[in-house]
Amino acid sequence: MKLQGQTRAVVRDVWPAIENGRYAIKRVVGEQVAVWFDALSDGHDVVRGGLRYKHETEKKWTTANADSIGSDRWQAFFTVEKQGTYLYEALGWVDYALTWQHGITKKIDVGLDVKVELLEGLPFLKSLPKQITKDEKKFISECTKAFESDKKYDEALMLAKSEKLHQIFLTYPSQSFLASSEISLRVYVDREKAAFSTWYEFFPRSAASVAGKHGTLQDCIKQLPRVAEMGFDTLYFPPIHPIGEINRKGKNNATDASAGDVGSCWGIGSKHGGHTVIHPELGTLNDFKQLVETANELGIEIALDYALQFAPDHPWVKEHPEWLKQRPDGSIQYAENPPKKYQDIYPVYFETADWKNLWNALLDVALFWVEHGIRVFRVDNPHTKPILFWEWLITEVKKKNADVLFLAEAFTTPKVMQELGKVGFTQSYSYYTWRNTKHELVEYMNELTQGAMSETFRPNFWPNTPDILPWSLQNANEHTYLTRYFLAATLSSNVGVYGPVYEFMEHRAMAGKEEYYDSEKYEVRLWDWKKKTRITELYTAVNKARKELPALQRTNNIRFCHIENDQMIAYIKQDGKGSRVLCVCSLDSNNTQSGLLQLSPPMLGLPEGSALQLQDVFTGQTFQWQGDAHFVKLDPSQPYHLFLVMN
Repeated sequence: MKLQGQTRAVVRDVWPAIENGRYAIKRVVGEQVAVWFDALSDGHDVVRGGLRYKHETEKKWTTANADSIGSDRWQAFFTVEKQGTYLYEALGWVDYALTWQHGITKKIDVGLDVKVELLEGLPFLKSLPKQITKDEKKFISECTKAFESDKKYDEALMLAKSEKLHQIFLTYPSQSFLASSEISLRVYVDREKAAFSTWYEFFPRSAASVAGKHGTLQDCIKQLPRVAEMGFDTLYFPPIHPIGEINRKGKNNATDASAGDVGSCWGIGSKHGGHTVIHPELGTLNDFKQLVETANELGIEIALDYALQFAPDHPWVKEHPEWLKQRPDGSIQYAENPPKKYQDIYPVYFETADWKNLWNALLDVALFWVEHGIRVFRVDNPHTKPILFWEWLITEVKKKNADVLFLAEAFTTPKVMQELGKVGFTQSYSYYTWRNTKHELVEYMNELTQGAMSETFRPNFWPNTPDILPWSLQNANEHTYLTRYFLAATLSSNVGVYGPVYEFMEHRAMAGKEEYYDSEKYEVRLWDWKKKTRITELYTAVNKARKELPALQRTNNIRFCHIENDQMIAYIKQDGKGSRVLCVCSLDSNNTQSGLLQLSPPMLGLPEGSALQLQDVFTGQTFQWQGDAHFVKLDPSQPYHLFLVMN
C-alpha cells in the first residue's frame, strides 16, 4: 500500500505470521482463518480494524471488518474456499465518521450547542457508498435535511446520536488514509486429505497368499477390499522400483546376500532401470494403473515412496557420476548413519556443480508418477536433503497438480522437522512413536497444537514403522497395541500404521535395538491376510468413527480433561459445528484403573447444570452424567471409551 502522509493509524503484531511472512500458514478447503493484530493511533479518535484477502488468482480484494478484543487488539476471520495460495493483510484506520459521532454525542449529552458540528457531519453522510439500501438512503436523506436546517435542530440531535446512524457508519466504514500490515501474508490451502487421512502400509512383495511366492501388484489389488473394510483411505507402499544387485543386503541387514535374498527395496535401481521403473517381479506399469484405479474405486489413494538415493547399479550412477560423491580413492561414498552402514545405497550429492540438472531430473521422477495417478508421496528421510530443494520441488509439483500431498518421514530434531513443514511438506511423521506416559502425551500435544507449530506442522501419528519397533511395543501385550492405535487415531487426525506386523503383534526385536528381528525390509514375508484380530476389529471401529465424527477429523481442536489418575488420560474434541467427543484411555496394560474425571457442561458449550448425554461409540451403551466430576473405570479387557456427546 502506498504511504500517505496523513495516515495516523499503524498496524502491528499480526498473527498468524510465520517468520514475518516468509512462510505460508496451512489450511484445507472450507476452513476458517482467524487473524489477530494491533491497530492503534495517536490521540483519542476512534480506530477501527479490518482484514482484506484474496486468492492468488483474483484481482480484487475482499474486505472484512474486525472486532475489537480490547487493548488495541483486533480479530477478523475469513474462509478459504479453494486450493492454492491466499493473501491476507490486516488493516487499521482512524474512522472519522465514528469519531465525529462519538464527539457530537458527548457534547449533546452535556447540553452544548452543536450546530457547527452537525454541518461537519454532512461530508460523512455524502461519502457513503452507492450500495447502501433504499431504507438506509431514506434515513440518510432525513439526516442530511435535519443537519442543514435550524428548524429541525432537535430532530437533528436525535438523528446524530441514533444507533441506526451508528450501524450505518459501522457497516460502511470511513477508511480515509488506510494503514495495512507491512507485507501480504500467505495461507496455502490444500484439499481435505491434508488434514484428515488414515494410512496403512504393507510391502507389495509380501502381498501373496502362498508361501515362497514373491507378491505382485495383482496380489496387492486382491488385498484392497481388506484395506477398505478396515477403514483406511491411504495405502502406502515402500519403493516399488528395481532393487540393486550390487552390494545387495541379506536378511536382517546382513552385508552379504545369499542366493534368493530380495534385498532392501530402498536400494533403488538396477539393470532393469531406476526411479520411473517398476520392479519386474511386481509387475508392469499397466498393473500399476489397474491398482490405482481399483483403489480409487474403493475410496483408497495409493501413496508411493519418494526415496532420493541410488543403488550402486542404478543407471544414473554411470550416466551421471557427478551426482554422487567421489572419494579420493576413486570409490563412491555410500550411505551411513554410524554405526549403521548402507553399502547398498548411494546418497545423492546435492553439492554437485550440475545441481540444476539433478534437481530437474528428480522433479521429473515425481511428475512421472503424478502423471500415472499418484497424488500422495511419502518422502524418505527428507531431512538428509537440502531444505531449499524441497521448497522448490514441492512448489513445482503443486504448480502441475495442487492435489499432490507430501508426508515427511523425518525423525530428526524438532526445528528441522518444523522447517520441513514450513517449506511445504503437507504432513510429517512425529515423536508420538516414543510418547507413552500421560505427561509426555499431554506435553507433546500442547506443543503440536499451540503457537507457530500448529500453523505449519501437521503431525501424522504412527505407532510403528518398518524401521522402528519402539521399546513400548517390544514384548507388549494386546492392551498396549490396542491403546497405542486408539490414542494415535483419536489424538491426531492423520494416523498411520505399519501392518500387518502391527495387527499380528510381531514384536521380536534385535537385541538392544528398536528394530525388528527378521525385518521385512530385507525379505519376503507371508501373512494370513484373511485372519482377523482384536486389533483389526479396532482398526475397523475407530476408523469408522473417524469418518463419521467431524470432531475426530482435526488435530488442533483438543482439550485435555483433568482425571485424578496418572495411568488414565482423557480429552475432548469439538469441531465447532456440534460434533463433540470424549476420549478416555487407560495407560496401564496390566491392571484395572479408575479415577474422577473433571468435565463440566460449559467445557462442551452446554449450560451450567446440564446433564451430559453420552453414547459409547463402540458399544452403543448410553450414559447420563450429572455434575462436574464423574467416576470412570477401565480394565485391560476394555481399556478405552470413545463417547459421543449427544446433547
